Amino acid sequence: MLKLIFFLIHGIQPLLIPICFVVAWTVIILVVLSLCAAARDSLTIAKQMHQIPCTGCQFFTDNYRLKCTVRPSIANTEEAINCSDYQPKTNPYLY
Repeated sequence: MLKLIFFLIHGIQPLLIPICFVVAWTVIILVVLSLCAAARDSLTIAKQMHQIPCTGCQFFTDNYRLKCTVRPSIANTEEAINCSDYQPKTNPYLY
């Protein structure tokens, strides 16, 4: 039994370095691809969030209790991107 284990270890030993090399580079490539996918998804979400026009609307109160006087349930959400009640601020000092 011991001779069989000894024979298997010496038979596999020349293959360990190439196998470890391939496994290490595979892990590094997968980590880099995962980071790139996360960055791409973050940019997509950020671009979509910058389309929300609430802060430039005259009905936006900038109060955490009542963000919008017309549609408070969708204020600062993705639903507000095409809000039919959007009115741009004409004079930011008045609001």
